[in-house]
Amino acid sequence: MLQFITSGESHGKGLTVIINGLPSNLKIDLDFINNELKRRQHGYGRGLRMKIETDRVDILSGVRFGKTLGSPITLFIKNSDWDNWTEKMSYTDIENKPEKVTIPRPGHADLVGSIKYDFDDIRNSIERSSARETAARVAACSIAKLYLNEFGIKVQSFVESIGGIYPKNNLYNELLSDTLPKSINKINETADKSQVRVLDEEHENKIINKIKKIKKLGDTLGGTFVVVVTGVPVGLGTFTHFEDKLDGEIAQSIMSINAIKGVEIGIGFEAANVPGSFVHDEIYLKNKKIIRKTNRAGGIEGGISNGSPIIIRAAMKPIATLMNPLHSIDLATEKNIVSRRERSDFVAVPACAVIGESMAAWSISKYFQRKFGGDSMKETLANFENYNNTHISNLRENFKK
Repeated sequence: MLQFITSGESHGKGLTVIINGLPSNLKIDLDFINNELKRRQHGYGRGLRMKIETDRVDILSGVRFGKTLGSPITLFIKNSDWDNWTEKMSYTDIENKPEKVTIPRPGHADLVGSIKYDFDDIRNSIERSSARETAARVAACSIAKLYLNEFGIKVQSFVESIGGIYPKNNLYNELLSDTLPKSINKINETADKSQVRVLDEEHENKIINKIKKIKKLGDTLGGTFVVVVTGVPVGLGTFTHFEDKLDGEIAQSIMSINAIKGVEIGIGFEAANVPGSFVHDEIYLKNKKIIRKTNRAGGIEGGISNGSPIIIRAAMKPIATLMNPLHSIDLATEKNIVSRRERSDFVAVPACAVIGESMAAWSISKYFQRKFGGDSMKETLANFENYNNTHISNLRENFKK
């Protein structure tokens, strides 16, 4: 089973992630991992923290001479801001403790975390619930991307909207239509050139202007992003057990990202509004190959990948910390008060798209390794090639009998 676990607080010494279940002899590109971390930090509307941290990964175990050993991999990302927080986040008991945080922010884990874990200081909730944890996820999932690359599977993303501003020509709609756009292999290349990870300059300018206005008001914005996974073979996931369906796995992994409030695969919620003839992808035979002219299912049917690109769309709510705070209470005095401020972003949708891309890569890797995985990359590749060479021909022979 491919799995990872993260640890670390937002202002602690750093973030650690342990990855287990990868086959041996997978080539590890440290520059690629660090570039993925850099992609997560970019985006117009990010907060001051991004000016402090320059995330780079340190590999502590599981890799030798640039290849995985098949044993657990440990990655560490230092928090540069730790130097300013050594007393506030001391691991040992100290006499002069910092002032407790007692005013919860609406929309954050401040209040519910303090109730659940019996805290008397909201700082304890803030530190682990912070989106800083996602840096460790991106590091882990960048290795999943390297794994998928070996099998021709590519994971990309772009921002579809911020603050309700959508593009005139929406690539999301094209991805579900009759013909896949020629630009499908250059989504990241184009999006990464944009300050807000959109695909055209006019759309970018409109969004940036809105972010500028919202910053002056002390408010925040959310948005939607799309993840596209190409090269996925038929057969990942299953319909035999509800907890093993591929779309269920993907939905959970995307929903686990901070501030995500909705996930769609394919046409998603629109499928509830139109007749079945506008929902399902018809099946054809062309040059002895089974094809579909549309991809409204988003690459998954019955919990199983069908060979078409997997299309995921997610909605991120606005950041919960507002510079013009909402109403709250002071838990220490039990008085009504405005919420507190905590250093934060105004918009984080571009970063969230990269994180969504990463989590989708992990889900696909997890199910790919489950189906084809061996102890080494050589064994896994042989399993994959054997499947590709036999499963369609076996299907035809089975139905001819």
